[in-house]
Amino acid sequence: MVRRGWKVIVIVEHEMLVPESGLSLPKHGDGSMNQASLNHMTSILVVDDEPAVLKVLVTRLKLAGYQLLSAKDGEEALEIFHKESPDLVVLDVMLPKIDGFAVCRRIRAESCVPIIFLTALEAISERVAGLDLGADDYLSKPFSPKELEARIATILRRVGPAANVPETIREVPAGHGVMKLGDLVVDTNRRQVSRGGQRIGLTYTEFSLLELLFRDPGKVVPRAEILEQLWGYPPRRAADLRVVDVYVARLRGKLEPDPRNPELILTVRGIGYASQRTGEFPPALVG
Repeated sequence: MVRRGWKVIVIVEHEMLVPESGLSLPKHGDGSMNQASLNHMTSILVVDDEPAVLKVLVTRLKLAGYQLLSAKDGEEALEIFHKESPDLVVLDVMLPKIDGFAVCRRIRAESCVPIIFLTALEAISERVAGLDLGADDYLSKPFSPKELEARIATILRRVGPAANVPETIREVPAGHGVMKLGDLVVDTNRRQVSRGGQRIGLTYTEFSLLELLFRDPGKVVPRAEILEQLWGYPPRRAADLRVVDVYVARLRGKLEPDPRNPELILTVRGIGYASQRTGEFPPALVG
């Protein structure tokens, strides 16, 4: 049986990128590489208009065991995306010809492929804008290539294989990996949500958030716990938690009849989020 491998697009630019000294791959105690054998089927496209940065990232990711492709701008990245159907995109904001926001918007219009933004922009609003377009995570510059590798690995573990393969909707009897939330039908086997037979397009991260919140209905899930479980890292600063808020807002916008007065996903102020109205929380806390 042939396993379908990962294909990852990495789109970066030179501004403020600070590589680690040395490019050696972490190894096991016996000297064997601990990820190369797992990554040999993964194809990564690195897009950068700065040759020095392109060389650093290509070298580092090759040492991690990935197969590498390269492109130099957003226009070429889209061409390769359509040709190769990658399973993950790491996308910088500042690119020649077509910027990262526009690339993300075009990809998200046709695919739920996971996207990581790389950004040197300091304003929180700029980072939120990227997440609002459908990115699954962002990494601020300057950053360590090892951190990028970790973010890629976390997302690939979470989404599982064949994340970019379109699937048709089929009816599955309730009780076989299917739960009903009002008029919503959530198929956890196929990671799909539908209302009245019409599929609601969720990214893999959005669906993972839905699963986490409804795993134990009524339980309050702290924002820091959501970040660690879905994105794989603890909050180092308050701004890191904004990715959780943005994703909850996006999920409400797709699932709630009235996102401003949510019934499925509730805010527990100062703590995090909970699923469904259970009456267990003081009115002052739940909104």
